[in-house]
Amino acid sequence: MSALGLALRWAHLASSIALVGGAVMLLLAGPSDRPTACAWQRGIARVARWLLVIALLTGLGVLAHQTALLEGRASAAFEPRALARVVTQTQAGLVWLVRLGMLVVAGFFAMGPVRVVTRLDWRALHGEIVGLALIALGLVSAAGHAAAAEPSPLRAIGVDFAHLAAAGLWAGALPALALLLRRAAREDGADARPYAVLAARRFSAWALVSVLVLAASGIANAATQVGDVAGLVGTTYGRLLLVKLLVFALALGVAGLNRRRFVPALGGDAVTVGRPAMKRLAAAVTAEALLMLVVIGLVAALGVTPPARHEQPTWPLSFRLTTAGLQTVTPDVRWQILVGSQIAVAGGVVLLCALMLRSLRWPLGAGAVVLLATGGSMALMALSVDAYPTTYQRPTVPYSVTSIAAGAASYGERCVVCHGRDGGGDGPAAPRLPRPPADLRAPHTGQHTAGDLFWWVSHGIPRGAMPGFADALGEEQRWDVINYVRFLGALESARWMGPKVDPGRAWLVAPDFSYAVGPAPARSLRDYRGQRHVLLVLYTLPASRARLAQLAAGYQTLATLGVEIIAVPTDSSPDAIKQLGDEPRVLFPIATEGSADIVAAYRRFADAPHVELLIDRQGYIRARWAARGPTEREVNLLLAEVQELNEEKVAAPPADEHVH
Repeated sequence: MSALGLALRWAHLASSIALVGGAVMLLLAGPSDRPTACAWQRGIARVARWLLVIALLTGLGVLAHQTALLEGRASAAFEPRALARVVTQTQAGLVWLVRLGMLVVAGFFAMGPVRVVTRLDWRALHGEIVGLALIALGLVSAAGHAAAAEPSPLRAIGVDFAHLAAAGLWAGALPALALLLRRAAREDGADARPYAVLAARRFSAWALVSVLVLAASGIANAATQVGDVAGLVGTTYGRLLLVKLLVFALALGVAGLNRRRFVPALGGDAVTVGRPAMKRLAAAVTAEALLMLVVIGLVAALGVTPPARHEQPTWPLSFRLTTAGLQTVTPDVRWQILVGSQIAVAGGVVLLCALMLRSLRWPLGAGAVVLLATGGSMALMALSVDAYPTTYQRPTVPYSVTSIAAGAASYGERCVVCHGRDGGGDGPAAPRLPRPPADLRAPHTGQHTAGDLFWWVSHGIPRGAMPGFADALGEEQRWDVINYVRFLGALESARWMGPKVDPGRAWLVAPDFSYAVGPAPARSLRDYRGQRHVLLVLYTLPASRARLAQLAAGYQTLATLGVEIIAVPTDSSPDAIKQLGDEPRVLFPIATEGSADIVAAYRRFADAPHVELLIDRQGYIRARWAARGPTEREVNLLLAEVQELNEEKVAAPPADEHVH
C-alpha cells in the first residue's frame, strides 16, 4: 500500500505542477497567429485536459489510500461511508475535497464552452486556469507536514504554499517550453521561431524569480521540518532531502547553462547559430524537466516520511564539530585554530582574485583550493570531538523532579561507587581505576550532548573501565540518570546564585514538577510558562510562619506584577493547609500532594529550613534566598527583583524540559 500511495502522490503532484506550468507558459508566450505556434497552443491545451483528468483521478486515489490507512484496512478505500468520514471529519480530508473542487472548476474553463473572442479573453481564460490550478496545488501544504508544524503552523503552511507555487510556475512550464522549442527548431517551424525566442527570454526572467522563491522557501521548510545538521544526515527524511537538493542542484546547473549560453545565442544567425542553439536549448530544457520530475518524486516521498524534527537522529560519523570546549583548550590547540583560520582566509582572498583575473584563473583557483583545504582542515581538526550514533538523540524523559528522583536512585546503586555521592569523581572505587572518573559537576560535562552521555551510560567507556548499563537499566532509567547528572551540574552552578536577579542572564533551568492543592486538579510548573513568574517557597513550621505572613500580605501586589507563589511544606504533609491554620490567611497555593519530590530536588539548591526560588516566565531560576534563622525579609526587596525581570527587554528562549 505504501508503494501505491507514493506512486499516486508522485503522479498527482507531477500532473498538478505540469498543469500550472503549461498554462503559465501559454501566458508568457502569448497568443499568436502563426500556424506552428497555434498548433503548439492547441497541443498544450489538449495535454492540459489530460493533466486535469490525471490530477483528479490520482487525487481521488490519494484520498482513498489515506482512508485505507486511517481505517486500517484496504477495503475502506472503496467504501463510501469511510471516504465520507475522512472527507468530513479530518483536516486533510477537507483540504483534499477543496483541492479536487478547484480542479473541477479549472476543468470547466479548460474543457467547457468558454467563448474566446479577443486577446483579453484569451489571457483571462488561461489566467483563470493558472489561478485555480495554482490554489489547488498550493493547498497540498495544508494537508501535509506543514499543517502540524510548531509553533506556527499557519506560517509553515504559507511558506510551503509559496514553495509549491514556485515549483509549479517554474518546473511545470519546462515541458511546454521544451515542446515549443523543439517544434520551432524544425525546418517547418520557421514561422514560430521569433515567437519561441521571445517566449524563451520571457521564461528565463520568470524562472529566475521563481527559483529564488523556491530556494528561499525551501530553506525555510528545511529549518522547520529538519532543524539541524543531525536531522539532515541522521534521519530518513533528512537523507531524502539531501538527495532532493543534489538533483535540484543539477537542474539548477542545467538552468544556469541555458540562461548563460543557449538563450543569448537564440538571436544569432538562424541557420548557423540560432537553430542549433534552439535545438540544444530544447534538449537541455527537456533534461531539466526530467530532473525536476525526479525532484517531484522525492517530494512525494518526503510527504509520507516523518519529518526529521520528530525522529531520533542516528549520527553516522565518528566525530562532530563544536566550539563548546574552546575555553578549556590548550594554548597549542588555540594556536592551531588561529593559524588554520588565517590560512583559510588567505585562500578565500586568492579565490576572489582568481574570479577577477581571467588570465590567472586556473593557477590561482588551484592555489586557493589548496589553501582553503589546508587551513580548513587545521582549524576543523581542532574543533572536532568524538561522536556516537546517539550523540544527537533527544531525551525521551523530561527534566523533572520525578525523573531526578528516579535517576538519583539508579545513580546511588550503580554510579556512586566511582563518581561519588555528589558526582565529584571521588567514590571509594576511584583510586583503583585506570583513569580518574569524571567530575560530573565540572563545566566539561555540560559541553557533551545528552546523546553522548546516553551512549556512555548504555555502552560504557572501556578505557576508563566504566561498564555499560544497557542490560541493567531500561531506556527511561538511563535518561533518568542523565537528568540527575545534569541536576548535579546545576547544583554546582547554583552555588554562586544569590537573592538578587542577574539581569539578562537566564541559564539555570528549573526542573519541572506537578503539585495539587487538596482535591483540585494537579498543576505543573510548566503550566505557568510564558504567563507568570513563580516564587517557589519551601517552608518549615513554625520557623517560616512570619515569612508566610509577609508573603500573604503582599500576595495581591505580587500577583499584579505577574507572580504566582507556590508554597511547599518541607515535611510533605498532606495536612499542610490545616497545619497553617487561619493565621496568616493564605490565598496562594499550598501543595498537599507531590511535595516530596519537589522538596527532595529543590532543597538541594539550598539546604535550609526556609528556601525561596524565583523562577521567571521562561522557566529559569533567577534568584535564591535561604534562611536558617528568622525568616522575615522586606517584601519590597522581592518586588524589586520581580520588577527587574519584568523590565528585561530581551527574554531568553523558553527553558527546554529536555537536557541537550
